[in-house]
Amino acid sequence: MQLAVTGDNFEYDTYLLMHEFYSEADLVRLYDDAGAFCLSESGYICEYEEGMTRITYHPGEDSGIEKRVFEYPVTVSKSDKKEYKKTHMGNLYKVLSEVTGQSLPWGDLTGVRPTKLARMMFEKGASEEEVRSFYRDGRFVSGEKSELAIEIAKREMEILKPIDTMNGYSLYIGIPFCPTRCSYCSFLSNPIAMWQGRVEEYLSCIKKELDFVKDTFRGRVPDTIYIGGGTPTSLSAEELSELMEMILAFLEARDPEGSKKLLEFTVEAGRPDSITKEKLRVLKNAGVDRISVNPQTMNDKTLVRIGRKHTVEQTVKAFELSREEGFDNINMDLILGLPGEGMEEIQKTMEEIIRMKPDSLTVHSLAIKRSAGMKGAMLSGEDSASLGLNRNPVKMMEVAYAGAGELNLNPYYLYRQKNIAGNLENVGFASEGKYGIYNILMMEEVQSIIALGAGTVSKKVMPGDIKRCDTAKDIGLYMDGIEEMIERKKKLYSDFVGHALDSRV
Repeated sequence: MQLAVTGDNFEYDTYLLMHEFYSEADLVRLYDDAGAFCLSESGYICEYEEGMTRITYHPGEDSGIEKRVFEYPVTVSKSDKKEYKKTHMGNLYKVLSEVTGQSLPWGDLTGVRPTKLARMMFEKGASEEEVRSFYRDGRFVSGEKSELAIEIAKREMEILKPIDTMNGYSLYIGIPFCPTRCSYCSFLSNPIAMWQGRVEEYLSCIKKELDFVKDTFRGRVPDTIYIGGGTPTSLSAEELSELMEMILAFLEARDPEGSKKLLEFTVEAGRPDSITKEKLRVLKNAGVDRISVNPQTMNDKTLVRIGRKHTVEQTVKAFELSREEGFDNINMDLILGLPGEGMEEIQKTMEEIIRMKPDSLTVHSLAIKRSAGMKGAMLSGEDSASLGLNRNPVKMMEVAYAGAGELNLNPYYLYRQKNIAGNLENVGFASEGKYGIYNILMMEEVQSIIALGAGTVSKKVMPGDIKRCDTAKDIGLYMDGIEEMIERKKKLYSDFVGHALDSRV
């Protein structure tokens, strides 16, 4: 599928929206300094000018279908950049919908945080009907997804009400090791065996970063701590204990009652094959009050196919062991549309999950990114059918929503990804009082997140402004350049500390 964009440069937005309609096409972007594009295959020429959106659709010379030209007047002034772009993209959506005969659940929204729009409108005093109209009439979002966005935005606002989001901060610690790497995974994840001899060095770098936070944030306890990865429990019990001791020392140095003032302390225990009684006790003794036991699927054949070296039985045992050790806030992650899975497999997974009764459930629609092993297979020419990818994600999501409802779990945060199956979403469900606070703070970008470890991104959130600072993704480069990484974060947070956080002294 060929694509050319002229006039105002909305090429990236055009590409994202085009990909929602043609998810399996190889979208080739054409460039011509003279402004003349000759499409040799099927494709679109998108012209964005002040006063007009013109979309030319070329079905391809051998298709037997005539070329079509769509024109829409644009009355919004170019000086209103946001509305100007939104109008052009809305016109493109109408063309793509007519040509393909499709309407997308989230309309022309291509961003990661569709519910953030609703929350921001509510905070400015908009009514439910105004928000509903914005989604359904202004962005072509389905009625079902519009109501979902409204429900989640209202719940998020209620959960965040007692938290001083602007004057506080949360802490993320990345442990980029796993027992093995899953074929769908695009996160920073390295087999622990490859780095076993340098784990101690990695933890010492985390300690240096904790010291930076301690010195920079002058006695202030974070609202939440989230340890993710990778799989944090791929560390040995002794290594995990060392990490917990670092964190507790950091908290107590800020405040003798620091660990008790945390609103939430989460560790992604993650892979069932990495969970042991000894590790769970280390976490429990450190005050961790929320963990994940992530099956992704409850079908053994799929687990083998995606490279997860554990069984369904191990998942059940890890969950039961977590309950025995006193954890009463356990999340489970699922991925819909994994290779070889259809409705029967999804039904089986949900039946098993309902039987275990987790306190929260995070449901992901499969999104295959370029860094995932599965994406490599697709780029080498294997199609969805040969990879066993199911193309009925909407029905699968309906099963997941029904299962969450049976468990009395409410949707409380949502995000989307590029290449996500069915133009759908990833959504977190939880029982009342068990909502993942960090997930909301991070996804809604309402609080500064100080992120430690390789491949992490720190964010400084100030009124009307968000600034970011990333660390090296390569573990070796991160450790070798730890001092430089810390200096960059010091620079990021220098004015933040002197302004917003002083109100908490």
